[in-house]
Amino acid sequence: MKIVPLASDSMGTRSMATFVETKDCNVLIDPGVALGPYRYGLEPHPLELERMAIHWKNIKCHAEKADVFVVTHYHYDHHDPDEPLVFKNKTLLTKHPKENINKSQKKRAAFFLEQLGGLPKKIEFSDGKEFSFGETLIRFSKAVPHGTNTRLGYVTEVCVQEGKEKFIHTSDVQGPSLEEQVQFLLDEKPKVIFCDGPMTYMLGYRYSKKSLEMSVENIIRIMEETKVKKFALDHHFLRDLEWNEWMDKAYEVAKKKKVKLMTFADFLGEKNDMLEARRKELYGVKIKKKGKIKKKRKKKKKGKSRRKGKSKGKGKTEK
Repeated sequence: MKIVPLASDSMGTRSMATFVETKDCNVLIDPGVALGPYRYGLEPHPLELERMAIHWKNIKCHAEKADVFVVTHYHYDHHDPDEPLVFKNKTLLTKHPKENINKSQKKRAAFFLEQLGGLPKKIEFSDGKEFSFGETLIRFSKAVPHGTNTRLGYVTEVCVQEGKEKFIHTSDVQGPSLEEQVQFLLDEKPKVIFCDGPMTYMLGYRYSKKSLEMSVENIIRIMEETKVKKFALDHHFLRDLEWNEWMDKAYEVAKKKKVKLMTFADFLGEKNDMLEARRKELYGVKIKKKGKIKKKRKKKKKGKSRRKGKSKGKGKTEK
């Protein structure tokens, strides 16, 4: 089994797009990419727009080679309803559009399926089901909350199995902090996990300290109770410049259990490049100790002044 992360927050965009190659079929999970519309009160930087274009091109390239598409939920960083042709003659395994779904995603699901029309070879609703392609099995969890509650709806976790080798893509669990999110991983006992980590960049606002504590405990529990060897944490977690500082206890267990705790970029052997988290830096903006925002200024030459212009492009936004 070959696993290739195509785009992610550690690679510079909002995404968890992943390509999985087995001897029987090629699977493309969550073929979408987006940018945070505003961060620190700033629109996406031109470098982010450029990176998103590169990532979408990479996703489309792998889409041509894919036999099976998986869509775990209907946020725009996980699917793109404006690009229906990439699904032509493919098998689509997608989150149920009417069951265990919030109002927003229900509307998006209906629009997405309408856009697809008869393009896919087959469309199957995946929640809690298993599908076989030769000797490759693709199993889905029941619908679990997107994050710590169901306000943003539900997602499906997906396991791809070839022989005794198992890979799990958790989708947007933001932790995982809930027992129902963790159980699928404990039952499957995969060797490789791509997991949406804790949403610490909103700690104390939309993400509680208790949820963070539970997430760390569950990450440790997964390492102790499964056969995982490579555990990649990314997506919401990599929007925090200090993400790894929350993982001290997990790193201790990872070292003891000989688990590689990493990001998607690490998995590829690349440097983490968290463009959204670095957006202030990209625009030349810093925060004073008192919390006030101040732009960095170059020393003025006599009789001249400099002022940076805003980026005109906005790109696709996640929610």
